Amino acid sequence: MSSRLSRRTFLTGAMGLVVAGTAVARTEGKSGTMQTRFDLDRFIDEAKRAAKETDSQSAVEEVLRRAVAEPQAILDAIGEPTEVGIHTLHRAADLTVLNVVWAPLMVLLPHNHGMWASIGIYTGREDNIVWERRGGVIEATDAEALSVREVYRLPDDAIHSVTNPIRKLTGAIHIYGGDFFAVPRSEWDAETLAERPFDLEAARRLFVEANERFKATR
Repeated sequence: MSSRLSRRTFLTGAMGLVVAGTAVARTEGKSGTMQTRFDLDRFIDEAKRAAKETDSQSAVEEVLRRAVAEPQAILDAIGEPTEVGIHTLHRAADLTVLNVVWAPLMVLLPHNHGMWASIGIYTGREDNIVWERRGGVIEATDAEALSVREVYRLPDDAIHSVTNPIRKLTGAIHIYGGDFFAVPRSEWDAETLAERPFDLEAARRLFVEANERFKATR
């Protein structure tokens, strides 16, 4: 899950952008028409500053919302997703930013994060089921279908499962209020809904296998 997508790779085709004050800005192109540009470095810097605010999640969400409000600008900068995976864009003790690409019809078991999370979709769909503890198991209590341009908030005690319900890759920027890879977490069995320690290696295999299946169908 920690495979990396460098900022240079993320910004291929978008070199030399100069935007003022925001990661997403409209600039005048050579033809005189206005073009929307996305700058990942500036986006990360904005998110890092927002994470220092008193209500860090709300502040970070504003940065994320501005970015995914212009999904074509993100796609122009990074290209259409071509591989399944979780790519680390920024990792620190107080903030993790991931570019998550889900395979068609991929499902991730119910799990928690131990920190708040905000999810912004820039292509495709992501369906979330929210669960709550009921004795020794969990029970589904809510669901949210996320489409392009939408941002979804999960509090630090949330339990959710994720599905890509469509037959194309889904790309989303996930932002977490801590070091996503350093906090012990739980997952819940798909059949029994019983809690167990989160299996990072199994999650990595899930993404690798999903990527192999996706490539085999192309």
